[in-house]
Amino acid sequence: MSASVVLDPVDLHLLRLLQNDARATYRDLAARVGVAPSTCLDRVNRLRRSGVIVGHRLRLDAAKLGRGLQALLSVQVRPHRRELVGPFVERIRALPEALTVFHLTGPEDYLVHVAVADMADLQRLVLDEFTARREVARVETRLIFQQWECGPLLPPGPPEGPLPPAARE
Repeated sequence: MSASVVLDPVDLHLLRLLQNDARATYRDLAARVGVAPSTCLDRVNRLRRSGVIVGHRLRLDAAKLGRGLQALLSVQVRPHRRELVGPFVERIRALPEALTVFHLTGPEDYLVHVAVADMADLQRLVLDEFTARREVARVETRLIFQQWECGPLLPPGPPEGPLPPAARE
């Protein structure tokens, strides 16, 4: 685990704004936070260097790309040894259908969120890419009816508008 980074109110406000609109300009961010654009740029660059900001991601609509069926696959791997699970995880991450892979505690070792075209495509994926692997002991499939985004990660922040001068210091 990496160490936490100390963030002041300006950093937190910038992060809240960027989480909601990662394409905001530094000038707009600076005006909303109440700092100079150069200060805003310096702070965002520091947040990137420290690893707080880890990237920007484009989200796609899986259904509009022909993958309207999503499922969660609970996977049990046996034996659960590093020399087997490392290659297993890398293979799953390389699948175009895999959206997210979680390593878990409990009876299942992995939870894999997948997006496929239809039920036949899901069956092919489970049989050819999961249960056909020697180290996979069991796969349980759960279809996703509906999904909602949650967040943002940060706690609720100050009201809209610039921070008070005391918070900017």
